[in-house]
Parts: sequence; structure tokens; C-alpha cells
Amino acid sequence: MGVSVLARQTPSAVPAAPEGLAAKRRRRPAGGAGPAIFDHRFLPYLLVLPELVVVGVFFVWPTVRTFVEAFERSNAFGLGTRFSGLSNFVDAVANGNYLQALEVTVVFAASTTVASMAIGLFLAVEVEHLRRGKAVYRTLFVWTYAVPGAIAGSLWLFLFQPDLGPGARLLTQLGVHWNFALHGAQALGLVVALTVWQQSAYNFLFFTAGLQTVPGHVYEAAAIDGAGALGTFWLITLPLLSPTTLLLSVMDVLYAFFSSFAVIDIVTQGGPAGATTTLVYQLYQDGFQNADTGLAGAETVVLIAIAAVFLFAQVRLLERRAHYR
Repeated sequence: MGVSVLARQTPSAVPAAPEGLAAKRRRRPAGGAGPAIFDHRFLPYLLVLPELVVVGVFFVWPTVRTFVEAFERSNAFGLGTRFSGLSNFVDAVANGNYLQALEVTVVFAASTTVASMAIGLFLAVEVEHLRRGKAVYRTLFVWTYAVPGAIAGSLWLFLFQPDLGPGARLLTQLGVHWNFALHGAQALGLVVALTVWQQSAYNFLFFTAGLQTVPGHVYEAAAIDGAGALGTFWLITLPLLSPTTLLLSVMDVLYAFFSSFAVIDIVTQGGPAGATTTLVYQLYQDGFQNADTGLAGAETVVLIAIAAVFLFAQVRLLERRAHYR
């Protein structure tokens, strides 16, 4: 009975859609696909306005001010500025402390990048060979990257505090005269070890994702051909991970150049005698501690230029050996 009633129902019995809704439907592309259509012309711009304000205030404006102040000098009371040309850049390059900071930055970036990538790749390959407990090991090896730099610095500072920390006492028992507050090499080694401890987890995560994209039949063919574990790694795994290796090398160098401030400030404050003062920490000292904004601006521009040159050379060198599938 109900079926017959529905069958006899005429199309006029179906309620008509509201006129406004019908108009919106007519404006939509065929099939219902396509971008959303706004009723007001300026509504999309109003929606992204808060994000534009944040980017402009906290990123664009400081960047512009940095480049402007790099060519200015302020008076002794900080009440006025004047155009100084390239004098700030000359002072920065001629400064012996800045040249020492450049040397420390190169050593720091090279050592942390190579060590963290090697450890991350080794852990990713070893975990990938496990049959059980992969999720547990991946969680254990990744969580260190989630620790903020300030907290990680405070933790390592406690562990390796001379004569107090358990790590320092262990090194003393092994015959090491440990006091990173007096020995520059120990201080730099401590900062490098802490950075590697954090960045290796980041590299492990990306190498693990890269290993998931390697086809299994490639390893099967290598096993049939009699390739050993070492040969399989050098001839198959490493070449197929070259795009991931290129990405991580760039990210690790950028971290060493720009994101190492928190660790250095908490653990060593750039000491002793500038042994752990990198370029980013040097411009912090000149700009915030010495209140020389013109010199700090010039050092910022030089730092960006040096990082750009390093990254360009790095990409050109590694891009030739990258294999994209």
C-alpha cells in the first residue's frame, strides 16, 4: 500500500528548494566539484587577514628592519641613526671573534650533520630488519626530538656538571679530566653530542619513512644474486635513499646554522673563550648584550649569505648523486 502511494506521488509533491540555495547550486561547477564560492568578494581576504598580520609583524617586518639596520649606525645614546654604508660589514668581517665564530660554526655544522645522519640511518636500517617490536623501537628512538632545546640543554647540563653530574663522574672514572667550563674542546664536544642526540631522532624518522618506499622485490632480487648485507646496503639501500639524504643534509645544516642557539645558551653561553660561540650566538651577543644593532644586522646578512652558499654547494654536489624513482 505504501509503495503504491509513493509510486503515484507526482513530482509536484516534492518540496521546492529555497530560491537562494537553488541559485548557489546553479553557480557551482558541474558535478559539485570545484572551489568554494563566497557570497562576498572580500570574504576570502578577510579570512586570511589574521595570518597575514602575524607573518607581517613577526617575520616580514623584522627581516626588513634587519637589512635596513645593517647599513646604519646609531649614536652613543641610541637616539638617532645615520647611513654608514658597508662599515658594519667591514667591522664584522675584520672582527677576530667573528672569524672564530665562523670556524666554530663550520666545525659544529659538519660534525653534527655527519654524525646525526649516520646514527639515524643506522638505527632506521636496524629497526627495519626487526620482525617484532618495530613500533616500540621507533617510539623510543623518536621521542628525543620532541624534547625542546632548552629542556634538553638543562638536562645535559645537570648530567655533565663537573664533579656533580653522573655523566661527569663516569668520565672522571674513565680517566678523563672533565671540566667543560675550562676546556674548549670538551665544551664543543658536549654541545655537538647533545645536538646529535636530538637530530639523530629527526633523521631516523625520515630515513624510516624512506625505507618504506623501497620495493621489496629489489631486495629479493639482490638476495637471489647472492648479495650480502653490506653489498645490499651500499648498492641498493643507500642509492634509493639519496633523495632523503639530500633533504636531511640540508635540514641539518640549517639547524646547525640557525637553531642551535637554545642549546648553546643553556649549556655553555658560548664559552669558554668563545669555543662554542657560533655565528648565530655571536650576533645575539652583539645585538642584545652589546646593543650594537647595526653590527648584528650586518652579521645576520652575512650569516644568511654564508648559509645560502653552503646550501647551494651542498645541493649541487648531492643532487648529481640522487636517484629519483
